[in-house]
Amino acid sequence: MGTLFAGGSVINASGTVRADVLIEGEHIALIAPTIAREGHRVIDVSGKYLMPGGVDVHTHFDLPVSGTVASDDFTTGGRAAAFGGTTTHIDFAIQTRGQSLRQALDEWKGKAEGKATIDYGLHMTIVDLRDEVAAEIPAMAEAGVPSLKLLMAYKGGVMVDDTTMFRVMQMAAKHGMLVMVHAENGDVIADLQAQLLRENKTDPMYHPRSRPAALEAEATNRAITLAEVAGCDLYIVHMTCEGAVEALRRGRARGLPVMGETCVQYLFLTADDLARPGHEGAKFVCSPPLRTIADQNALWNALRDRTLQVISTDHCPFWYEGGVKGRPAGKELGRGNFTRIPNGLPAVEDRLKMVWHFGVNAGRMDANRFVEVMCTNPARAFGLYPRKGEIAVGADADIVVWDPNRLERISAVSHHMAVDYNVFEGRVVRGGPIMVYLRGAPIVDGDRWLGAPGSGQFLKRGVRAPVL
Repeated sequence: MGTLFAGGSVINASGTVRADVLIEGEHIALIAPTIAREGHRVIDVSGKYLMPGGVDVHTHFDLPVSGTVASDDFTTGGRAAAFGGTTTHIDFAIQTRGQSLRQALDEWKGKAEGKATIDYGLHMTIVDLRDEVAAEIPAMAEAGVPSLKLLMAYKGGVMVDDTTMFRVMQMAAKHGMLVMVHAENGDVIADLQAQLLRENKTDPMYHPRSRPAALEAEATNRAITLAEVAGCDLYIVHMTCEGAVEALRRGRARGLPVMGETCVQYLFLTADDLARPGHEGAKFVCSPPLRTIADQNALWNALRDRTLQVISTDHCPFWYEGGVKGRPAGKELGRGNFTRIPNGLPAVEDRLKMVWHFGVNAGRMDANRFVEVMCTNPARAFGLYPRKGEIAVGADADIVVWDPNRLERISAVSHHMAVDYNVFEGRVVRGGPIMVYLRGAPIVDGDRWLGAPGSGQFLKRGVRAPVL
């Protein structure tokens, strides 16, 4: 006996068809115009869409940073993601100084073990490239972690220099691994921050002024240049501005194996949000920072012409009013000094709904391109396809039943993320998930949570995923 979704329309990146979908066990068994109902549990999805579960390749659950910890862990963050239609995410194992890569990997897998509510993979963030650490890089690929992240920002913390970046890129090229880069000029940012603080410019509104778009564009171009010389595949994370997109576009036009993502917040929020009264602007502090309407338009254009391949979240939430009611410290840490505000926003639950409403409904992209940037491209670029990212026979039965007429007012009152505000508060969206299945098991049914901690599996990923 299987579960039969009858009467719906299947939306994949490659096209849309009216079809029934049968799942047996954890996989999709059959897709056909009509499937006999006898012997199966039948779910009537007439008038609804069937889409593959969302794949968010950029999250930070249970992340210690800035003297506190992100408020969502692998249980609450995964549950919130599922309520938004995401069934797979890739988080980051972040090496600390003195740690081996194996120690970092074991630490992060320990955070997820027994707690993960959706399927997950891990990237490896390299901070301290000693010789013995460099020698571990091939073992990360063997462990199913074939993507390496480097940060060009956060001087004095996790930032690496160009020599380190280039050496990692060379190793990645040799072993068929993908390098991910946070592209900002950390040296200049540190100097600008110090200047602003000396001038007593301490409010959240000065955060984006300390990290101007030109520094992201410069770093993006530099990362692409180094990757070209090293011969490695490159993925630029959380791109925010026209200058960075143009650098990526130039690299791709020259045939370089480079890709880019933006995040949902950069499509809908601007630096003006950081100038809200009092300390409220702290809610919107993330890095790179929110930009301008012109930059938003450049991002939409880049999604349209396929310069950008993925929309993720960089989900990394912190309480606005932390340090009370048993909560860890949060955004209040930066009162009087914007450089101490924990960087990160809550977005994992709202990614699909926001982009569907303001992208598909608004005519900025069609439903197939939506699935491509939300599900299929992330799965392909990070070695999860065809298991994830497509409704196809043999794929994991990660299925979202999407009601195009479902109305929702986004709010912290009703969301499932472990945080006391929502950056999209009050936005009304049409279209959203009403049922979500993970490997054939229902985990969301309307407002009901049916999943369980520990049901999410670690996903080992292979090397040499395609550059899109």
